Amino acid sequence: MTMQENNDSPELRQDRQHVWHPCTPLRDHENLPPLLIDSADGIYLKDANGARYMDLISSWWVNLFGHNHPKINEAIEDQLKRFAHVMFAGITHRPATRLAERLVEHTPPNLTRVFFSDNGSTSIEVALKMSLQYWKQRGKPEKKRFLYLKGAYHGETLGALSVCGIPLFREKFEDVLHENIEVEGPDCFRCPYGLKRESCNAECFEPFEKALEEHAEQTAGAALEPLVQGAAGMKMYPPVYLKKLQAACDKAGVHTIFDEIAVGFGRTGSLFVCGAHELQPTFLCLSKGLTSGYLPLAATLTSEEIHSAFDGGFETLNWFAHSHSYTANPLACSAANASLDLFGEEGFWESLQSKVEAIGRGGERLQDLPWCGEFRQTGMIAAVELVQSKDGKIAFPFKERIGYKIYAEGLKRGVFMRPLGNVLYFMPPYIITVGEIERMVEIARDSIVAALRT
Repeated sequence: MTMQENNDSPELRQDRQHVWHPCTPLRDHENLPPLLIDSADGIYLKDANGARYMDLISSWWVNLFGHNHPKINEAIEDQLKRFAHVMFAGITHRPATRLAERLVEHTPPNLTRVFFSDNGSTSIEVALKMSLQYWKQRGKPEKKRFLYLKGAYHGETLGALSVCGIPLFREKFEDVLHENIEVEGPDCFRCPYGLKRESCNAECFEPFEKALEEHAEQTAGAALEPLVQGAAGMKMYPPVYLKKLQAACDKAGVHTIFDEIAVGFGRTGSLFVCGAHELQPTFLCLSKGLTSGYLPLAATLTSEEIHSAFDGGFETLNWFAHSHSYTANPLACSAANASLDLFGEEGFWESLQSKVEAIGRGGERLQDLPWCGEFRQTGMIAAVELVQSKDGKIAFPFKERIGYKIYAEGLKRGVFMRPLGNVLYFMPPYIITVGEIERMVEIARDSIVAALRT
């Protein structure tokens, strides 16, 4: 059994009557109801009828070490015996102080301060607000705009949307968004220079360089997703682009905001992109895999220089007046500490590399498909961009809903995938085996063929 048989169960009737699902056209669930998940273990989701589905996208990129992990479960249970929550203003606790210390230890040396919040969008909001307030308190209130890349995605709260480069998310809210500056970013699959990401010198950095020259005096910071632009379709670009951006922003006196919400915690093959490439962003935003998908938590890391601009007393009003009821929730911090412990287990990184290589070999099985425009991979993130014409790199029309068709075919075969338009991607939990990777690729291939040959 690989699909739900009872689509008219009481739970699904309640779902149709009362639940509003995120990022889902409402009519989709009329044709294909949501999976009614009853339990989950490892890389598998199990529905109410006993059917199992491989979770190939880690439940929206958060579940690093699989569902129902015993060590993370134990850490949460131990903390639950002490206390579940306490406010974080005027109070601190060991799970948070330990987590902050460990994040500082594992990130670039300039990042010494950790501000906790509760989701990725908010971690971006915190960085934007800190940057704006910093410049105002340093006597440069004119620095109040941000540069961002076309295709960028940093969340869906209004501040984060103001640095979003995807019309689908922002166009309905343009009238209330802060006026920031969109810059043409890297597009290695359709490189206008005809170069390859493996050997280029990021010639595509030129538009950003020009924007910086023109707007530096009004620019507070620049936000970007290092190496992989996720929601844009897992667009991947080389590290040299990041190095050019860091150098240019440092020279111009512009903050850098690295959004490693999706690409941090081992996704690109190292714990953090900025650390692996010896970069020192002004702000580093983390969430998603921070608790391995167990509980909402986010962190914005920054430097002593930024922190020092907020050192006045209550009467000065220059402190950072930003808070959340669930800031540094002890259960979430305990889950995050347990997740970090798993990265330190003997043989973890060697095992991860073998899986990276297995995904790469799987990509070779997909490249010969007539619709495969490109297979691309950065660490444990891989993607297939599907096209009508390989030679012209012509995408399928949006109205054909290629991704939805592949999603439906995948469910029939026992896998849960959620393509981004014409891009089918893989971001599985790290506990996936090489054998499961091979099965993942074969089922994905079969699903593509079934969807596109009809």
